[in-house]
Amino acid sequence: MDEAFGLYLVMTDPVAGYDACAAAAVRCGVRHLQLRMKGAPRDAVLETALRVREITLGSDTLFIVNDDVTIAREVDADGVHLGQGDLPLDEARRLWSSPGKRFGLSTHNERQALLAMLQSPDYIGVGPVFATPTKAVPDPILGLERMASIVRAAPVPAVAIGGIDCGNLAEVLRRGVRNFCVVRAVNRRPDPEAAIRELQCIWRQETNRNPVLRTLP
Repeated sequence: MDEAFGLYLVMTDPVAGYDACAAAAVRCGVRHLQLRMKGAPRDAVLETALRVREITLGSDTLFIVNDDVTIAREVDADGVHLGQGDLPLDEARRLWSSPGKRFGLSTHNERQALLAMLQSPDYIGVGPVFATPTKAVPDPILGLERMASIVRAAPVPAVAIGGIDCGNLAEVLRRGVRNFCVVRAVNRRPDPEAAIRELQCIWRQETNRNPVLRTLP
């Protein structure tokens, strides 16, 4: 799939705060910004989502809510991202039938990626590429070659995720990956804008080296 948007940022307990991190993403032109507050009370997630929606509204940054389609609908987000154990995509679309909303789905192996295509998501996440502590029960590591194979086979935009940071991003991109997701690489930094721009700089450098990746302006 030719759609390339580069960095997909997931916000989980950013040290700079959700508002500051979201504002930095907007200033940097991050295409997808996901709010993921695992285990937080629904009221807290909703309150944060409303603030992030206000920050991203009218910008080029699409606001995605993790897991909960009802919160995504309530705040009029741009989309929802679902995991393998969450609500099925067809049910999520039935609950939230507003036109133009994006529905993403996590996949962790070849079989899940193939089955995901039967549900026609707008994009899929592919990972974990590397080890990551962001899940209480982590999925098996794919590694670079399996990740790249799944990404290449996907007929929809695929986003590599899992342990990606400035130190290994170039390796990921050199496998032909167009889109990548980070969590800790930005959330752990007190200056999220600087962290985002470092990642975007690596993306641009690799894009310039590899004509196949040249799809972003």
